[in-house]
Amino acid sequence: MMTPPTKDIAQARVTSGIEKSSTLNVEEKTAPMGAIAVEYRFELEEDQIDAFRIEIDPESLLLRNRESAPAPDWTRLENHQCPNCPLDPCREPRCPAAVNMIGLLGRFDHLLSHDETTVSVVTGERRMSSRTTVQRAVCSLMGLLMATSGCPLTAFFKPMARFHLPFASTDETIWRATTTYLLAQHFLCQEGIAPDLGFVGLSKLYAQIEVVNLAFAKRLRTACQCDSMVNAIILLDMFAKSMPWAIEESLEAMRHLFLPYLDCVDASGPDGRHSGPEP
Repeated sequence: MMTPPTKDIAQARVTSGIEKSSTLNVEEKTAPMGAIAVEYRFELEEDQIDAFRIEIDPESLLLRNRESAPAPDWTRLENHQCPNCPLDPCREPRCPAAVNMIGLLGRFDHLLSHDETTVSVVTGERRMSSRTTVQRAVCSLMGLLMATSGCPLTAFFKPMARFHLPFASTDETIWRATTTYLLAQHFLCQEGIAPDLGFVGLSKLYAQIEVVNLAFAKRLRTACQCDSMVNAIILLDMFAKSMPWAIEESLEAMRHLFLPYLDCVDASGPDGRHSGPEP
């Protein structure tokens, strides 16, 4: 069970998973038992905090606190449906990723991409803060919401959502994506499926995400008044486009991090045995 954070900077009135506050230095709302809670707090004006709270089911890794109001028309699956989407509109009338974004649009669509804000992200384990632009903060939130939506094309990112790292650098994101993929290959190997240690499948996954991002940007343009939401998905797409190159270039640049281990592991196998004398 998650250990709820203790005292923090805001108490907020709760409405459909979204909190808004103008007072400081009071206890925050605790997460429901078993939920993985992630809360983004935007300091937009003096003494005002707009907070967006995400509660993730620890087993399914799906968003628990979706908006309860009827979904707007722009969330229809057929509204700029991704060309690679495997869902059938007759069975799934709403895009699951779009449904997860309803609350985000309702709260932050009025903001401009270049507006600066201090964002604090509070989880059960830690609190992180960054002075950044609205589009970068919303980009981080949007990636988390897409991964926890139930969209089959973003299923790979669920473990990364479980161990969410906001404001991640490019190197940190590459590290997280590649290590997540290799751990998935370990589990596939246990099921008798040959593992992909060359990251061929990871490049294909990100190629699929490029298609998703392009279609989702078109969908958002039918719903948004300002540019922060659309530009946030463009930021996600920029990384997806760079991932194949990053796998080839950045991973080799990280090789030196492993040299102490590589130099001492016995050539007979990666079992941790050392080639030097026994202690």
